[in-house]
Order: sequence, then structure tokens, then C-alpha cells
Amino acid sequence: MKRLSDIGTIKEILTKHGFTFSKALGQNFLVNPSVCPRMAALSGAKAGVGVLEIGPGIGVLTNELCQLADKVVAVELDKRLLPVLDETLAEYDNVKIVNADVLELDLNALIAEEFPGMEVVVCANLPYYITSPVIMKLLEDKLPVSAITVMVQKEAAQRICAGVGTRESGAVTVAVNYYAKPQLLFSVSAGSFMPAPKVDSAVIRLDVYEKPPVQCDGKAFFRVVKAAFSQRRKVISNSLSAGLGMDKASVAALLEKAGVPANARAEKLSLDDFAALASCMSEVSA
Repeated sequence: MKRLSDIGTIKEILTKHGFTFSKALGQNFLVNPSVCPRMAALSGAKAGVGVLEIGPGIGVLTNELCQLADKVVAVELDKRLLPVLDETLAEYDNVKIVNADVLELDLNALIAEEFPGMEVVVCANLPYYITSPVIMKLLEDKLPVSAITVMVQKEAAQRICAGVGTRESGAVTVAVNYYAKPQLLFSVSAGSFMPAPKVDSAVIRLDVYEKPPVQCDGKAFFRVVKAAFSQRRKVISNSLSAGLGMDKASVAALLEKAGVPANARAEKLSLDDFAALASCMSEVSA
């Protein structure tokens, strides 16, 4: 196959199939030849491993993954790209394209069917507009995957990989750290894409835990996290009162029992703090 990172080649293929970019689907195809090989290698794709890819586009990253992994299953929403992918991936017999919306798929069933007995990793260049929903679905569905490597907007990458308890952290930081250990791998300039987005991107990897690093009721944990960050400019006592629908006295008792200062702000709390609040919440509200 011709080099898919070559702009001329990409334009030729897309013109041949009458394809035009969809802003609604956030389509930006990689044209920097150094990014996809590096991303594929860092994802954990190798012999004996299966890869679930999301949004293959014209198959630039898919090509690299097929060269490293035993099998690649790529989920593509835009059916207009199916004939394009048939052409760009024609030389590989270890790839399957699934035309579906990843947010509506039963990914556990898909993995069980396509990767029986295999170690599985996820690798994807995610459209900016569905970054958080896709990442949280991959984590919340408790998939049998060891790592999730994705390219996202740089600002989102920095927020996800910020340390819990730092000023840069947010609800998504805490949520991701409940399920996985995040790390920022490398940055990718806007000029690496066609068409070029207005902001830079970054590749992150989430190494998925077998068990969460804190022990508490998961539903209660995320209720507390959501409430705590719902009014992040306010102290934790006020944001929890509003977010959980609890009176100030009950919140004060909850915070005291959990050992969390009433004047703390959500971004200053650790995973253990949120877990303590979740564990104490049912006792105080009972």
C-alpha cells in the first residue's frame, strides 16, 4: 500500500471514493509519518495481542497496528469510510472492520467473540467531541483490556493525567485514576493532521487496574466525585450539600467522619479522601 501519511496519497484515495470530511464527526486524519508507528509501539500491540481500535479513519494507525499485533478489530461509525478501508488495508488478513457506534456497542461481547484467550489493548485517535464519553465507557464497562492508548486534545490529556489532589485535577482525573494509571506519552502538533485542528493533541496511555486502588462502593464514590466537582469554586462542604441534596449539618458530620476539612476544595482531595467520603456517606445519611 502507498504511504498513507502522504497528503497526496490521502487526497487521491479520498477523491477516488468521493469522500469529504465531516465536521460533525470530528474527522482529522493523521499525516505525520512518525506519530502512528510510535503510538502503535507504545500501545502494547505485539505478537499474541489483540487490538481494539476506535475510529480508524483511512487506516493510517490501523496499518501500524496490523504489523505488530495478531489481530486488529477497528470500530468505524462512518460507513462512507468502509470502501476506503477495504483498499488501504487490503494487504492485511488480520484486521476486521465493524461499522457501528462504539458508544452503543457491547464491547465485552465484541472482545469475547473476536479475541478469545488473547491479551487485548485499546488504541485510538479519538475525535475531540467524544473523548470523555469513550474513555469512560471503556473504563466503566470493565473490559478485559490491559491498556488504553488514545490520542486526545492536549488540554484533555493534561487534565486526565494531572495528579489527583492538584489544582489541574477535575472529576475526569479522579474517575480515570479510580480505574487506571494514566500517563502522558507525547504531544502531537495540530499540523500533523489533515485538516489541521485548531489545537494540539497528545497521546496518553491508561494502564488498567485489575482492582481499584481504593476500596469503597463504586456508585457512592462517583456520586461524591460528581457532587464535589459540580461547583469546584466552592469549598467541599457547599458543593457536597448542593450536589448530594444534603443539609449542611449532615454534610458537616460526613466530612468530620471521613476526616476531610470542611473548607477544602474538591481538587485538593485525594482518592483516599473520596473513598472515605463514599464509605461514610450511607452511615451519616441513614
